Amino acid sequence: MGYVSTVADPDVYRRRSIKQNGDHYYEFVLTYVDDILCVSEKPNATMEILSKVYSLREQAEEPERYLGANVMKTQLSDGRITWSLSSDDYIRGAIDIVKGMLAKDHRYLKTRGNERPMPENYRPEEDTTNELTPELATRYQQLIGMLRWACELERVDILLETSLLSSHLCLPREGHLEAVYKIFAYLDNHKKSNMIFDPKVIELNDDVFPKTDWSDSVYGDVSEELPPNMPEPLGKSVHMTCFVDANHAGDTKTRRSQTGFLIYLNNAPIDWYSKKQNTVESSTFGSEFVAMRITMERIQALRYKLRMFGIPIVGPTSVLGDNESVVNSVSKMEARLNKKHNAICFHAVREACAAGWIRVGKEPTETNVADLFTKMLPTAKRREHLRKIFIKKVRQVFLKKNAPGAGIDDSS
Repeated sequence: MGYVSTVADPDVYRRRSIKQNGDHYYEFVLTYVDDILCVSEKPNATMEILSKVYSLREQAEEPERYLGANVMKTQLSDGRITWSLSSDDYIRGAIDIVKGMLAKDHRYLKTRGNERPMPENYRPEEDTTNELTPELATRYQQLIGMLRWACELERVDILLETSLLSSHLCLPREGHLEAVYKIFAYLDNHKKSNMIFDPKVIELNDDVFPKTDWSDSVYGDVSEELPPNMPEPLGKSVHMTCFVDANHAGDTKTRRSQTGFLIYLNNAPIDWYSKKQNTVESSTFGSEFVAMRITMERIQALRYKLRMFGIPIVGPTSVLGDNESVVNSVSKMEARLNKKHNAICFHAVREACAAGWIRVGKEPTETNVADLFTKMLPTAKRREHLRKIFIKKVRQVFLKKNAPGAGIDDSS
């Protein structure tokens, strides 16, 4: 059929095509086990050929589900129609499973008063309750797996809590299991969510990014290393923005820090991360630099993947953090490092800035949404950040087939 498997992801197939208006673009076929998603102006041409070889349950219809998630169209408050993703059905099924488990134990899911997934003062690493029996430990691991998939499907509101509890898969305790039940109780109170993939380009304030001439730096004449076998970029270009944060010495037992970041393409959140760092850093500066390096490596991999898909990327990735010392150290050529053990992170991030494929700027702590993924915030602050990610204050229109604009729900 003329599709080629992309090197960056062998399950994504690409084919050059021309739209009716004469624009060149790439058609895509994404495969995952027995799920196939075709992205094209004319998907029928591809799906009809596939239907002669495979028995397709649905053919050439706009997707409503993909990998357990609900896929839908949403009308924003300015009238634009965009795609969105929801894990509502998956969450309902998961809650039913948990309620069934508790019913066998003659218990029920305590949903009253659960306005957050985990109490603000709960520390899983300090939990000294009894170890779980092998049967309940297996249950704990199963439930953590369900929560982690929910995070993949857009439930970033439980990402930090799931990450913290995932650290105890080898030796879970009764308190850890109760904490998992509490997350499901929170989900039962907040079943509905909808992550909007808004293609609108967000204009950033360039003044927060220090201007630096790297031509005389120790890194020499460096530039972004482009894949030699990447296809010609076609179609609409994307801008990449990332918010990053670290919680210094957040783990009270090991004093390891938590890294968190959120990456946007235009105004669409597409990648999120919350994980404990592998090293113990003696200062906030060190933990923030480790977080910056981890983020930089993820951005580098994502830029490579997008280029191998044939998607044009505009300019450097804008990385926003709330530690001014790190921003200055990364962005100013005259900055010097006084702590040798931070040298690898320091120079790796600075060289990326010198090469011009990232730029680092200051984002106030009050508005840094990556805070959600590193520390237990007060409930009001959690809601404020989540409203930015899920874009609650829009009029959502769930479009039915052949009925554009039907089903307006202003209460959303």
